[in-house]
Amino acid sequence: MSFEGKVVLVTGAGQGIGKQIALDFAKNKAKVIIFDVNEAALAETHKELSQLSESAYYRVDVTNSQEIEDAINKIIDKFSKIDIVINNAGITRDNLALRLSENDWDKVLTVNLKSAFLCSKACAKYLVKQRSGKIINISSIIGVIGNAGQANYAASKAGLIGLTKSLAKELGSRGICVNAVAPGYIMTKMTEVLPEKIKTAMLELIPLKRFGTPEDVAAAVLFLASNAADYITGQVLVIDGGMI
Repeated sequence: MSFEGKVVLVTGAGQGIGKQIALDFAKNKAKVIIFDVNEAALAETHKELSQLSESAYYRVDVTNSQEIEDAINKIIDKFSKIDIVINNAGITRDNLALRLSENDWDKVLTVNLKSAFLCSKACAKYLVKQRSGKIINISSIIGVIGNAGQANYAASKAGLIGLTKSLAKELGSRGICVNAVAPGYIMTKMTEVLPEKIKTAMLELIPLKRFGTPEDVAAAVLFLASNAADYITGQVLVIDGGMI
């Protein structure tokens, strides 16, 4: 898949899945712009990207609509367009619902869900003018099946699925496809810290008998962003090794 000439925005690209998605787009000749709040991680990812393709990076708090607007304006000034938007930024603040603080509820919903709305809204006006484009939201199987101790995370990821389906209906007439991917257990820094007994229990639930990798998720994202998926919209692609 070649994305030569395409301009791609990836949020939360400082590490993990977002970083891999950005790198894979760059390897396939896209011009890649990355957002993150971690400036050190952002600069390191950009260093790798710049060896592969034209790229740019901006420290952006994706819960702040003004920061998003300012960065999007800079992208348009530099690249003249945006073709593909990957809403990947996300965090966890796990606890049982009875112990979950209101602040941790609000923080997760804001970073994981509101940010995708704000970035999609800011980019959509340019995609609509072009009458083409792809928006891909990174959800989770937890948004499909729920999980004890993750009510806030599950709600945010389920909300992303609802946002995806609604935007697909709103923007489809303008030639814009909006889809989501729902990864299962993916090996990243966020999951590596889990206790071994939890990892073992998870592995028993996966028919393919291995954990996913950021590359597995990135491959699915690139497919949905490619011309091969031009007649796919409003869908949720589960990437979990058969777990659910």
